[in-house]
Amino acid sequence: MTKPKKHLGQNFLQDESILAQIIDAAELTPEDQILEIGPGKGVLTDALLQKTKQVTAVEIDEDLLPSLRSQFSHHKNFNLVHEDALKFQPPEAPYKIVANIPYYITSPLLNHYLQNPNPPSLLVLMIQKEVAHKILAPKGKHSVLSLQVHIFGNPELICEVPASAFTPQPKVDSAVLRIRVHPKPKIPGDIKKLFWLIHMSFAQKRKKLTNNLAPALQKSPAEIRELLTSLNIDPDIRAEALTLDEWQKLFKHTNSS
Repeated sequence: MTKPKKHLGQNFLQDESILAQIIDAAELTPEDQILEIGPGKGVLTDALLQKTKQVTAVEIDEDLLPSLRSQFSHHKNFNLVHEDALKFQPPEAPYKIVANIPYYITSPLLNHYLQNPNPPSLLVLMIQKEVAHKILAPKGKHSVLSLQVHIFGNPELICEVPASAFTPQPKVDSAVLRIRVHPKPKIPGDIKKLFWLIHMSFAQKRKKLTNNLAPALQKSPAEIRELLTSLNIDPDIRAEALTLDEWQKLFKHTNSS
């Protein structure tokens, strides 16, 4: 039997009650096409195959492929792909992502799929508990990561998952997060330019937005304060406290000037 590989973030879910909550959260229909990232030993894969039209499982670990093929090759709706999920291009047809992902790729994976020309309609992901709460972003506590999600979709916590639900047990607790993807991003425009602005605004998190933006936009702090005031944004605000509407106003102005 293949041993879990720490460098690939392999922790296999063994709690059937959590598995049931993941399946329920995915709101599966017989017509759904599902992308599963990191199927591992196939516990989630098996449950998905019973309820959906097509499951494409993307697995980077070559050692897991024989077992997955042995278990599921008789399913006509099963497609196994040996590839890095961060390089995989999703189908052109509508699809959902349902996965217990390696935690170390959470942010790049969200970027890769949410910013894809054909993003999923829904994601249900098992991720690190601390990261899930950071993505949910309580009022006034946005981060670059939470904005990467909220601009493209609406995240909600399904359940928290103790380390004991996995084998081997990870050192952190986990959570199941569902993200309903918006038909269009909440902030229109060039996404690369938008996130350049966001990254610059968070350059030094404890600094006020004015002091982060001044060098980035090559203006004096006084000019930035005047700009923010003209946009009805508190000039003493920090980036984490900006609403999506305020980000949109700021981006629209800086991107057109």
